[in-house]
Amino acid sequence: MVDKGLVNPYLIWDPSSSVKTMIRFILLLAAAGLAVAFKNPHYVSGRTTMVHLFEWKWNDIAAECERFLGPRGFAGVQISPPNENLVIRSRNRPWWERYQPMSYRLVTRSGNEQQFANMVRRCNNVGVRIYVDAIINHMTGTWNENVGTGGSTANFGNWHYPAVPFGRNDFNSPQCVISGNDYRCCPDRVRNCELSGLKDLNQGSTHVRNMIVNYMNHLINLGVAGFRIDAAKHMWPGDLRAIYNRLNNLNRNHGFPSGARPYIYQEVIDLGGEAISRNEYTPLAAVTEFRFGMELSRAFQGGNQLRWLSNWGPNWGLLASGDALTFIDNHDNQRGHGAGGNILTYKNAKRYKGAIAFMLAHPYGKPQLMSSFDFRDTEAGPPQDRNGNIISPSINSDGSCGNGWICEHRWRQIYQMVAFRNVAGNTGVSNWWDNGSNQIAFCRGQQAYIAFNNDNWDLNQDLNTCLPAGNYCDVISGVKSGNRCTGKTITVNNNGRARITIRSNEYDMILAIHRGNESLLFWSKEKAIREAVIENVVIN
Repeated sequence: MVDKGLVNPYLIWDPSSSVKTMIRFILLLAAAGLAVAFKNPHYVSGRTTMVHLFEWKWNDIAAECERFLGPRGFAGVQISPPNENLVIRSRNRPWWERYQPMSYRLVTRSGNEQQFANMVRRCNNVGVRIYVDAIINHMTGTWNENVGTGGSTANFGNWHYPAVPFGRNDFNSPQCVISGNDYRCCPDRVRNCELSGLKDLNQGSTHVRNMIVNYMNHLINLGVAGFRIDAAKHMWPGDLRAIYNRLNNLNRNHGFPSGARPYIYQEVIDLGGEAISRNEYTPLAAVTEFRFGMELSRAFQGGNQLRWLSNWGPNWGLLASGDALTFIDNHDNQRGHGAGGNILTYKNAKRYKGAIAFMLAHPYGKPQLMSSFDFRDTEAGPPQDRNGNIISPSINSDGSCGNGWICEHRWRQIYQMVAFRNVAGNTGVSNWWDNGSNQIAFCRGQQAYIAFNNDNWDLNQDLNTCLPAGNYCDVISGVKSGNRCTGKTITVNNNGRARITIRSNEYDMILAIHRGNESLLFWSKEKAIREAVIENVVIN
């Protein structure tokens, strides 16, 4: 298929090679500018991290933005697909029914369009942006059930979805289903054939493009900040470019700057050895970096020593930092789907929190956290009542979630590291230290400092923290409460050095301190000493 986004019919009329070269250069600059525009998440200043509130209801997300995410400095929320999907009661409403679109109407188990619009407004009002999981590669598979969450029906045998509407001519060949070997040899089959029996839309069709663009622009007008493009590598880059370029600018009534383009991050699983490369999609927008979570999971489970992370980033075969949406686990790989493997999840909490802390402490990429519901069956849907309605997370007295929800974003060790990353800002990694094994530490400029111990023996070292003298609260073991720390207190001396201790049997393998989280005990004593000297009083 021709990459329509690169076709320039005017070149054939120009006899001057120098003019042709100039036009090509201008086109390349324009394409590069558009790509950069789609890689800006437009977070509120000082915020850096989004969280995927997987399968949450819109009213619950709005409440969470106001009571927790906004006050804690979170930047955004990825939501589950908001468009109407097929109801699959025969499988007890599995999580993946959200990935079986029936129409682009905004009605799901998470709520209706009015509730969706209210959520977006409330979250934007407290500085938390909303990013939509957009399912534009396909419609449903073929099922005995045939009613959507908004009451729509379809004629699966005729590829007819009247609520869009889509008909037979809007789809690729029904006789073509992707096989495992296709990923290694045949990019045309990966992009033109059905994925797992899902009816494959032809994004080269003008009508299909119009329907997709109308859907996405409607969401932009309601105030969303961007999109995750599900199954992006199953669509031709030229078709995606044509769609992205027709999207509206973000809605200024929701606090976005003039001319702001939506943030787009494309799901492209590329672990090497496939016919389709993630590099085909980075000229368009950002890409989900699956190697990131795979490599950090391996390291924090002992497959690689942590000391090798000293050159973490593109040297590990990762994308350029500005191209990468990073995560340890997502809704697919935590269930062993997609780029599954041995990915860390909430089920291995100590090592998982270590990997998350490294992700948030290191400046590479744009990080996304996963917030899960508990599951044992990898197909299980969210907590639901006997009628299939989603049960809201309850909030316990300690701030954790109940009713079957894990809410990793509410774990102290994780939300405190979100604040750490915000404080670290644009500073780089400096003063790397390791013990030649699995004890590492580094500074983020003069703003923040973190240490890890993934060895079977204690870390107990005098190390340079790069921070000004003072007493700092370790944000992993506790919080700052008044002028005191509920966890460890780290005393940084005038030379920036401190005694860093993480015992091998501690609950967490991490110690983290940063500016703005000093206790006042150190400074109060210094002030008292100065006052005492003035009055010739000796203070013990």
